[in-house]
Amino acid sequence: MTNAFEHDAIRAQFPTLTQQVDEQPLCYLDTAATSQKPQSVIDAMSHYYQFDNANVHRAAHQLSARATRSYEAVREQVKSFINSARIEEVIFTHGTTESINMVAYGISDQIKANDIILVDTAAHHANIVPWQQLAKRTGAVIKPIPLNDELSIDTDAFDELLKLAPKLVAISHVTNALGTINQVESLVKRAKTAGALTLVDGAQAIAHFDVDMQKVDCDFYVFSGHKMYGPTGVGILYGRFEQLDQLTPMLTGGEMIKTVSFAGTEFGSLPNKLEAGTPAISAVIGLGAAISFIKSLPKEHTRQHEQSLLIYLQQQLAQLGDITLYAANPNNIGAVAFNLANEHHQDVGILLDQQGIAVRCGHHCAMPLMQHLALKGCCRASIGVYTNKQDIDQFISALNNVKELLL
Repeated sequence: MTNAFEHDAIRAQFPTLTQQVDEQPLCYLDTAATSQKPQSVIDAMSHYYQFDNANVHRAAHQLSARATRSYEAVREQVKSFINSARIEEVIFTHGTTESINMVAYGISDQIKANDIILVDTAAHHANIVPWQQLAKRTGAVIKPIPLNDELSIDTDAFDELLKLAPKLVAISHVTNALGTINQVESLVKRAKTAGALTLVDGAQAIAHFDVDMQKVDCDFYVFSGHKMYGPTGVGILYGRFEQLDQLTPMLTGGEMIKTVSFAGTEFGSLPNKLEAGTPAISAVIGLGAAISFIKSLPKEHTRQHEQSLLIYLQQQLAQLGDITLYAANPNNIGAVAFNLANEHHQDVGILLDQQGIAVRCGHHCAMPLMQHLALKGCCRASIGVYTNKQDIDQFISALNNVKELLL
């Protein structure tokens, strides 16, 4: 674990965490939903609006030139950050949801009736609904990939489904609701051997460990800025060049064209082909600052810190009693799902909020997973690089108060 001085210095970079809620110190345990932002991200976005506010790629003046340099520099950052082979393989989107929708729409002409699409049972709705819509358009068939007892993908069942020769496999790198890590390199390799296209939702993974496109070797990988200490409204669609270039653009208009006439339109080349309209320039710049922040962290110490907090959180919840934990094992990025006895998760969340504790309650955009667990929902406490032991202790004390009140 990082020593107290190092971690205090990291935590001090997050201004949101200095406030109180209902006269209690804010204890933010909802990082899996959206992470807090370091001052460097806030400053980078503010600097753009103060000094470089202009559209990118379009104007001849200096403000636009500076904005364009800053914007495209982030594309280079992302390329390095995820180790993509080509700069054209990095597409800026508004988030994971848009990225997946772009792929689901873009491959429509590659999918025909009765083609099989395999989808992770524990996937976020953003990695389920777009494939359902694709199936409606084309007549394809969605088949869920079963889970094992640890609530990660059941590899034996997966191998059986691959015998159906699916056209596409969509899986989670890390389960949104539970924080469980899937071994995506092995899963992708299996799917490719079966001839399937592969898409990996990396939204929950990207902030917690290194992601290398040459090792994962998937066709598409998607993630959002707001879960990796960056701003909302920006995300990444990585795609293998030859696969990206075959996508039919979901959005059309300015910037993405080569020529336009009333006789017809010719689209431009990647990445512009898939980036129609004015982008979220300040958010992209903020994403670049977030990547710089993540790369500045002491990597091994940070991982040890988060892992030790995860184990401590799981242990403290188990010792509290009357708590049901889901997928409570070390194969986790620090998102712990639980319920208190038979109490409604929303009631528990509200009573925690009154004590300054921010956790997530509900179905976590994972209704099929909740159905698999025979739940209407649950609470989820999730940690980030700024979380400390005092946060866990404050949370456990508050949850014990809830327990005494309700049980």
